[in-house]
Amino acid sequence: MDILQPPGWPRPRGYANGIAARGRHVFVSGMIGWNAAGRFESDDFAAQARQALENVVAVLREGGASPRHIARMTWYVVDKHEYLAAGKALGAAYREVIGDHYPAMTAVQVAALIEERARVEIEVTAVVPDED
Repeated sequence: MDILQPPGWPRPRGYANGIAARGRHVFVSGMIGWNAAGRFESDDFAAQARQALENVVAVLREGGASPRHIARMTWYVVDKHEYLAAGKALGAAYREVIGDHYPAMTAVQVAALIEERARVEIEVTAVVPDED
């Protein structure tokens, strides 16, 4: 996986401007912050984000991938202020679940998510190199 950083651009913090990768693609649907039984354990944004990330990792594992194979990640949040306020806890959860791998990312505020209690939904595209 190659990180794409145009010359002279400031280096982004917590994500990459772009990723180039070759291999088998693993697409993970939007994961929300409920557990494997489909139940929410918390309404806290950071807690739901952690669970959503854990759900992403579980699906990646099923596809023979790991967090280091994530090329793109999209976050859908229902409240950008809640997302920004959770920054420190969110960063800690991200590093604990995903590690120090920062793919191309987008975060978008949406009017609502399909599951009423969901505060965040995360979808991922991973690329497992052919030589892995």
